[in-house]
Amino acid sequence: MEIKDVLIIGGGPGGLSASIYCVRNGLRTLVIEKGMCGGLVSEAPWIENYLGFEGLKGINLAEKFKDHALKYADINEFEEVLNIEQNDTGFTVKTDKAAYETRALILATGSRHSKLNIPGEEEFHGKGVSYCATCDGFFFREKRVLVVGGGNSAVMDAIHLHDIGCRVSLIHRKNELRAECALKDAIQERGIEIIWNSVLEEISAEGSEKLVRTRNLSTGEDRDERFDGIFISVGEIPNNRLAVEMKLEMDEKGYVKTDRFQRTNMHNVYAVGDITGGVKQIIVACGEGAVAALAAFEELINPYWNTCKVTT
Repeated sequence: MEIKDVLIIGGGPGGLSASIYCVRNGLRTLVIEKGMCGGLVSEAPWIENYLGFEGLKGINLAEKFKDHALKYADINEFEEVLNIEQNDTGFTVKTDKAAYETRALILATGSRHSKLNIPGEEEFHGKGVSYCATCDGFFFREKRVLVVGGGNSAVMDAIHLHDIGCRVSLIHRKNELRAECALKDAIQERGIEIIWNSVLEEISAEGSEKLVRTRNLSTGEDRDERFDGIFISVGEIPNNRLAVEMKLEMDEKGYVKTDRFQRTNMHNVYAVGDITGGVKQIIVACGEGAVAALAAFEELINPYWNTCKVTT
């Protein structure tokens, strides 16, 4: 059984940033990622707001993160954590491949795409319905696609799909987008159609196309339209299974609560990145990873909860 000082669960920007700071402070560190490193960063079509890079694809930034972290820490991809047990010296972490002992944990388990939970969504997932424009947009060039959502991710998806040659419409349940001003300007410059005050109600097959039923929330009118592809981008939900099993304190949406040092309510357990909610920006996740790593280093040496006060 391998013994570590810090075991980081999740290979997104928060987890990889934490690994660099842990190793640079002399901590035996391992990153475990159930898929490929990068998290949702890998799915971002284009990133323009990460300091030091004027613009690059999300998958390229994720690769840079991983390459940098590998210069310091060991990273096990495609290994899933099954359960975590607390013991006298720290924690026993069992995966689908091995078991580890660690003195501290940093949870960087991120989030996953929210779903609409409408008829046809599951049935046609991978058959015209997608949650990743970067992954699947190539297959819909010169075809008509619908993007669902009104935040940064949805608008970036719409722009990406337009720029690779798709005929794009975007549907949003309100009459104003929630995206950044720069993205609003970009979507307007491209003349992308926006279907305002409307929601998807059902997806069905119509030959090789998908028949989409929408409802206008202002008028109550239903409308059927044909699209070749539907890209759903309506937010994320936290990957909090391990946090729930460990009985970590969470907010009403299921995000792990932390203090300013990224500490959870369990000693030597920290959480960083999207699993903590907040603004959900790459640069914030990286910063939280650094904070958690430095806090873990200090507290493994001198646990703050064991500090004795001298009284007279």
